[in-house]
Amino acid sequence: MTPRRKSIIGLAIALVVLAGAAAGVYWGGKAWLLGRRASQIGQTELVEIAKGASLAQAAKTLAEAGIVDNARLFQLAGRLTVDHGPIKAGEYELSPAMSAARILGFLRSGRVKLHYVLIPEGFTLEQIAARLGQGGIADAEQVRGLAQDPAFAAELGVKQPTLEGYLFPDTYRFPRHLGARAALSAMVNRYNQAWHSLAPVAEQKGWSRHKATTLAAIIQKEAAKDEEMPLISAVYHNRLKRGMRLQADPTVIYGMGKDYCGNLTRSNLECDTPYNTYTRTGLPPGPICSPGSGALSAALHPADVPYLYFVAKGDGGHQFSTTYSQHQKAVDAFQKKRKSRSREVSGG
Repeated sequence: MTPRRKSIIGLAIALVVLAGAAAGVYWGGKAWLLGRRASQIGQTELVEIAKGASLAQAAKTLAEAGIVDNARLFQLAGRLTVDHGPIKAGEYELSPAMSAARILGFLRSGRVKLHYVLIPEGFTLEQIAARLGQGGIADAEQVRGLAQDPAFAAELGVKQPTLEGYLFPDTYRFPRHLGARAALSAMVNRYNQAWHSLAPVAEQKGWSRHKATTLAAIIQKEAAKDEEMPLISAVYHNRLKRGMRLQADPTVIYGMGKDYCGNLTRSNLECDTPYNTYTRTGLPPGPICSPGSGALSAALHPADVPYLYFVAKGDGGHQFSTTYSQHQKAVDAFQKKRKSRSREVSGG
């Protein structure tokens, strides 16, 4: 072997050794950066990464919260793993005892903190919008506007002017700043799940989804006790069959909107609106609240009873009657001493 060839081979070996050493330094440095922790122990903190925040801005936020001890080194760790995807905005539960790799995993996977949001049965669209706004889930005004957009309702399969009645009452787990579109879509989807098992019954009875939901909403507002829902449903079914007006106070109150002051008067009952079931025959044009599964089922499964009237007994329950004279006696028995107007006609 010539001296020149020996020299070339030696140089090649040296380059290989140097490359290996450099690779070792690189991978070792990368492992060190990704394994760094601000502390060996530490409590979990809630940290919010702002929408549109860059890796550098996120690193600064984490450093200020004490989750990482060096924003520049965390940023470098993020750049070395940039092929794993971008970071995502939201609220995260993080601890200074977490490694940089684990923190980056949270930020890139979008494993944000979920908040419980309770939407009670009988909530109206207005109340739901306020609840989502108060919880920081979505802007209340945007919720109201989008929920009353017929085009958006149609996108979700609701061929009605608003989503009133189709925002299912439930306990949801939503991230902060989810937005009106996503929140409303989730609630309508939950309604669809609840309706799925009832759809064949409605079809058999010749009731549309909207008609059943409209009646269910009235039942929901009237029934303080779940076991009475089929009885209240029977009263309204019997009245509808006879062409009698439903005369349900909750529909009158809904039709009044913000004009309702908390005390329903005789003049209110006589003031005609599309939702006044004292002045108009049949069901109102749409639901007056979000009914739960029990009310939806009761709307399609009324009890087999002849009742046409009911009156509140004062304990959350009602006294049901078949004839008006029976109803009058019930009114006298349960509401004679009440200062406010007695509910002399069923459903009120």
